[in-house]
Amino acid sequence: MTSTSPSRVSLADVTPPIALGPLDGRYRGAVAPLVDHLSEAALNRARIHVEVEWLITLCNGSVVPGAPTLSDDEVAYLRQIPATFGADEIAELAAIERETVHDVKAVEYFIKRRIAVASETIPGTNLPAAAELVHFACTSEDINNLSYALMVAGAIREVWLPAATELADQVADMARELADVPMLSRTHGQPATPTTLGKELAVLAHRLRRQLHRVQGAEFLGKLNGATGTYGAHVVAVPSADWPAVSKAFVEGLGLTWNPLTTQIESHDWQAEVYADVARYNRILHNLATDVWTYISMGFFTQIPVAGATGSSTMPHKVNPIRFENAEANLEISCSLLDTLGATLVTSRLQRDLTDSTTQRNIGPAFGHSLLAIDNVRRGLKALHANAALMAEDLDQNWEVLGEPIQSAMRAASVAGVAGMENPYERLKDLTRGQRVDAARMREFVGSLGLPSDVEERLQALTPASYTGLAARLVADYLG
Repeated sequence: MTSTSPSRVSLADVTPPIALGPLDGRYRGAVAPLVDHLSEAALNRARIHVEVEWLITLCNGSVVPGAPTLSDDEVAYLRQIPATFGADEIAELAAIERETVHDVKAVEYFIKRRIAVASETIPGTNLPAAAELVHFACTSEDINNLSYALMVAGAIREVWLPAATELADQVADMARELADVPMLSRTHGQPATPTTLGKELAVLAHRLRRQLHRVQGAEFLGKLNGATGTYGAHVVAVPSADWPAVSKAFVEGLGLTWNPLTTQIESHDWQAEVYADVARYNRILHNLATDVWTYISMGFFTQIPVAGATGSSTMPHKVNPIRFENAEANLEISCSLLDTLGATLVTSRLQRDLTDSTTQRNIGPAFGHSLLAIDNVRRGLKALHANAALMAEDLDQNWEVLGEPIQSAMRAASVAGVAGMENPYERLKDLTRGQRVDAARMREFVGSLGLPSDVEERLQALTPASYTGLAARLVADYLG
């Protein structure tokens, strides 16, 4: 007998629509600010902005003979078109695109609709006479490359950089707070020369800040030079204009760096450069997440429980380091996307192919996963408490790490002419390698060496917890 399952609700038909991916679903709150910069709607708003500014330039820059000079009211009217681009306008533009089957052409028609009704707002306006200058001499990529440059610049400067900087500053603050807390190092996973917890965090903060400095100095390039970068249509239509000069002034007026030599597309090299720097920040942050996760597993950091939260569905005692694990996964996804963007965008067959068009639609998810990871790490760090007592206990169980300073002191004494300092490394190796040495045995060994009294006194006073060198000073002097 065959059982028949009841028919299921089609989730694809549920209203409001259900997000396919986690960035627009589960994690929407953490990444929502990017929607203003890297969404499809933001792309269309940027296109409208570029088209409007180009129209204003052609009319009021004495570029095209006979073009009407626009009044302040007419300029303001045009600039309100992108400024008021909201839900209704998004739907209207989508309807136009369904007819044109071309996204940039739809933007042109959308603007021309607004120009056609300008007289309702500005009696006697000359704007309709300028309608044919919308998208004048432009290929779609003239509009798209400038739009993406503005979008990415805005997303980085207004959303990603502030969040990434706040995280680096948070790590730096923790480094200063914990600069004097001694901790046993692990190199190759083995007990090694002590450091301080703050100094190790300072290393990560310094690395993050260095990448932020590179991102802050990024160039965002743009071009406006026609179908194959030759100003062909421009020169035929208006031979009197100095089109490279017009293009340069326009691109720089948008706050971008002008690229004078391109094919149909702006070459996207700047995108590859900035994505590589963001990905490198991601990877350093990934290193921080794995290190902090390890410190938590060792008990050096304890996590402050959140009231009502569940660490495990079966083990009530657990407080899982989920913020850092979530960050790891999202950083890996972000880096994969950024690497793909950087690798794909720098290549275009001959004068143009469309691989970049589809690829660039994934810029938002690339930054979204990075922003989500940053949010998780920041929240995870806020819930940490340094367990100085356990770190002190760990240090006290590893006196053999003092083999390094003792043999170094013996070397210095030998150079100074002290007898009996032969083979210092080998003697400490025999004492410590593969063996546990307690305080009494180490001090007995130091006392047997025949060192000068001041050196012996210094070494006898040394403990694993006090053997942190200049760690605290390095945090104070160089973290900034």
